Amino acid sequence: MDKFVIRGGKKLSGQVEISGAKNASLALMPASLLVSGNSKLYNTPELNDVYTMTKLLNHLGVKTNFENHVLELDSSNIISQDAPYEHVKKMRASVYVLGPLITKYGTARVSLPGGCAWGPRPINLHLEGLKKMGADIELNEGYIIAKAKRLKGARINFDVSSVGATGNILMAAALAKGTTIINNAALEPEISNLAEFLIKMGARINGINTSTLEIEGVDELHTAEIDTIPDRIEAGTILIAGALTHGNITIKNISNQHMNSVLSKLEDSGCNLNINNGLVSLGAAYNSIKSSDITTAIYPGFPTDMQAQWTAYMALAEGTSTVTDTIYLDRFKHVPELVRLGANITVNENSAVIKGVKKLTGAKVMSTDLRASASLVLAGLAAEGTTEVLRVYHLDRGYQKIEKKLLALGADIERVEGSEY
Repeated sequence: MDKFVIRGGKKLSGQVEISGAKNASLALMPASLLVSGNSKLYNTPELNDVYTMTKLLNHLGVKTNFENHVLELDSSNIISQDAPYEHVKKMRASVYVLGPLITKYGTARVSLPGGCAWGPRPINLHLEGLKKMGADIELNEGYIIAKAKRLKGARINFDVSSVGATGNILMAAALAKGTTIINNAALEPEISNLAEFLIKMGARINGINTSTLEIEGVDELHTAEIDTIPDRIEAGTILIAGALTHGNITIKNISNQHMNSVLSKLEDSGCNLNINNGLVSLGAAYNSIKSSDITTAIYPGFPTDMQAQWTAYMALAEGTSTVTDTIYLDRFKHVPELVRLGANITVNENSAVIKGVKKLTGAKVMSTDLRASASLVLAGLAAEGTTEVLRVYHLDRGYQKIEKKLLALGADIERVEGSEY
């Protein structure tokens, strides 16, 4: 397993380009199952999660070619509607194949999903929505077995907003008979990216960027191409790296409107931001870090996927701050590792109280999940001495060669491959 060795204390400066969004790619890729032929996704990031989804689609019969961030998906010869445990266990987003398979082929057998090691994240909303559309669904020996001659339009009201369920029902409804209305649909830009892709395929969808989506099913869709939106979580993570190290950095290829909540909080914490179309410049060279509370919320609120990074940032802030996660109540496995670096953090249920310290000191720390890993890298960049971040395969799931981007900004970070520890 690889690790990062970080010699902290370097002020970051320079400019880097943000990659395509992981969460958008993982929704766009299964949409190729809705058509027969060759679809193209531009600005696709080189991530382990993308490769995991590619292997699952290959198993189903999709032929893929991935070069220069262009992912071609040829779904002309689908040979299976069975998504086995060996593929699905690695990533929760694998359940996205459920909606396309049942609506296009009338049957699907999909393993219950795996993914990060923290927290229960049930898929009941996916299943309840498909049942309302006429799917016959049973759970048997760890598999979802779904059948339907043809799905029918329905009115679906989500009790809570769910990105995954919205995406799955959206794809299923595109080929259903009649009109489907999704109330309390997720507003995340990754869902809008998926809806735009489906429209390019010939789907009829109204209400994009609103909480009510209306989908008029069609008999057939055709192949299409689309640009994957930039990754707002990668962008926020790199901006915090600049802020933590009192640097001056610029990120490009970013949709600024997707990041309003994070950018606002960075300004509250004392950063100077210059925001232009597709560019964000951050200056923190002469500023102390001001404590700033955050509470995660569904989009457009502060993203839960930035909670761990913000916790690391506040570890060096003046005063006391509180970080509360209302999306996933037990997503604080990074805290004990940050404490090993010298942070003063106490967790009570779904909140962390952070008393800012003068400095962090390098140590050996262990990654537990994707965003927790990012928080440890950020802390290591600011810490005195050397920090070793173990098990960085978690990072590789969602950040495209992040060490190279940080190196380009002046960080002293090294990937040590195949380390034994």
